[in-house]
Amino acid sequence: MSQSICKVKFIRQSPYKVRFVLDSIRGKKVDYALDFLQFSNKKAARFISKALRSAMSNHSQKDENFDTSILYVKEAYVDEGPKIKRFRPSAMGRASRILKRTSHLTVVVGDKK
Repeated sequence: MSQSICKVKFIRQSPYKVRFVLDSIRGKKVDYALDFLQFSNKKAARFISKALRSAMSNHSQKDENFDTSILYVKEAYVDEGPKIKRFRPSAMGRASRILKRTSHLTVVVGDKK
């Protein structure tokens, strides 16, 4: 039961939007997940696809003879990163706050066992 991990940090997109795409690939075969992400029109799909390819590469570095076609997405989750705070001028000399959210993405691939 071998597995490999890839973490991508400080993605400039809110965790809510990234989680929407992650939920659709969790538990699927890696080949299916990559095809799904390639034809997805979400911005988060680019980051997730890159992380998935990196996790596959990490797995092939561990075990040269392992067939990557039987890999599954065992875990895929997103955590909230630090928020970038900005101010927008508002009426009567006030300023309203803008929170630009970031995400930390973790993808774990392994065999089905």
